[in-house]
Amino acid sequence: MRFSIRQVAAAAALVTAAVTVQAQGLKAEVIHWWTSGGESAAMREFAEAFKAAGGTWIDNAIAGSEAARATVVNRIVGGNPSTAAQFNISKQFHDLIEEGLLSDLDEVARKEGWDRMLPAPIISSVKVKGHYYAVPVNIHMIGWFWYSKEAFQKAGIQREPQDIDEFFAALDKLKAAGYVPLALGGQPWQEKITFDTLLANVGGKDLFLKVYRDADAKAVNSPEFKRVLSLFKRMRDYVDAGSAGRNWNDATAMVISGKAGVQIMGDWAKGEFAGARLTPGKEYGCFPGLGEKSPYIITGDVFVFPKSKDPNVVKAQQTLATLMTSPATQVAFNNKKGSIPIRTDVDSSKMDVCAQAGIRIMKDPSRHLPNAEMLVTPDVNGALQDVITKYWNTNQSVDDAARAFAAALQG
Repeated sequence: MRFSIRQVAAAAALVTAAVTVQAQGLKAEVIHWWTSGGESAAMREFAEAFKAAGGTWIDNAIAGSEAARATVVNRIVGGNPSTAAQFNISKQFHDLIEEGLLSDLDEVARKEGWDRMLPAPIISSVKVKGHYYAVPVNIHMIGWFWYSKEAFQKAGIQREPQDIDEFFAALDKLKAAGYVPLALGGQPWQEKITFDTLLANVGGKDLFLKVYRDADAKAVNSPEFKRVLSLFKRMRDYVDAGSAGRNWNDATAMVISGKAGVQIMGDWAKGEFAGARLTPGKEYGCFPGLGEKSPYIITGDVFVFPKSKDPNVVKAQQTLATLMTSPATQVAFNNKKGSIPIRTDVDSSKMDVCAQAGIRIMKDPSRHLPNAEMLVTPDVNGALQDVITKYWNTNQSVDDAARAFAAALQG
């Protein structure tokens, strides 16, 4: 069922009225790593919703996702947890669940109908042994291609590439026209996103799952996987010398400023374009993979709530969980974050063309593909990042990289 804007507004008013009573006098310290311009603007939507309900929001933004997660875990173990904390849709927080350190959110999940509303890959991450332990706040896709319309036009690129051969042809044209063809931040996680995007789009959904879900050594040593490795290494020819260590949003800025032609990055990059007052379909373009049926590699963000015996903290947590998933907040937040809502019952008419494309794709479960971090443990994911980074930055052979990748998958 889809609600009209008027119905969403009415529902939002009821939610706000209900939680205002709950939130009055409550405080919520929220740890997160959203520090770029677009990310900060999105986070303020949650903060303002909590403040509007009568609560006091204590923002604790920590630069870098790993540093933020380490702070969260150290605080929990040290007996001084925050009210809420950000993680990715992944297995990053599953150890905390196993240790009994997180509150379940079953009450909110029942009220909001999460079992009916959420895509299966997300449920598999946030629902463990029959209980919900995290609030999903958005759906991102890691493998979007962002490009400068002006750069494509000046380079003579007639259409968005539909396969890997057309993509490399476009990069060649951008290079000949004087652009940095591919804007890449040379950090391990960004290199891994680029590799995973190629694996899904060139290797295909089945190979992706055999590798990450099944840890199939034969799949990793197959000609198909090695071809992906070769194509990935080929992309180094299109990256500028300043790539090493560059932040993702600085790579996005290269496309925004007209220095670079394309960036492969999750749809959080859209928040940077919005911050620069650029309009998708006008100054920049977006396509979610190579070809009409390309896999949609699902990821996103969640907030977890450390266990507490303080009834006021528990009340604040329940209020936050309700507000973060309410229809009005979902639309406002995701419009600024660049992602799409977790809810299927919101009015998407006010969302941009990229978001609407993502919402349409999410209606086709056959294109859903869980990202690698939803399929492997954080330790294995870290080891795989190391393998990809070494391969990208050295003269390591394809065969040696495949062997290293297969070994890392085994833990």
